Amino acid sequence: MSFNHLVVWLDHAEARILVSKPDAVGHDMMRMHSRHANPYAAESHSRIPDAVEQAPYFDAIANALPQAGQILITGPGLEKMAFVKHVLRHKHQLAKKIVGVETVNHPDDPQLQTLARKHFLKADFLL
Repeated sequence: MSFNHLVVWLDHAEARILVSKPDAVGHDMMRMHSRHANPYAAESHSRIPDAVEQAPYFDAIANALPQAGQILITGPGLEKMAFVKHVLRHKHQLAKKIVGVETVNHPDDPQLQTLARKHFLKADFLL
């Protein structure tokens, strides 16, 4: 069994993936950027991107996650739940690895690492 823990932080424009391994010192961070329009830009008239527009962005994130043992999904708004729904519909094996969804605003990398430590310390204790 893989004990890799991943924290995915995402919003409409960016996704950050924190890779944490219990036997490794430090963390690896991967960044991705959305190609769909910013739903909050003035020219978008507050239009939220539909599932078809989001699919390539969500697929790119999901394709970076298959080595995970456990995944925590985080983010400030609705995008994280849209991503979880996408994974549940299209990436069934990956969906089984999601162990939590938490709302967090815009943490810097050290704050995201602290969140990962707190969350997965509990999860490892239960294994």
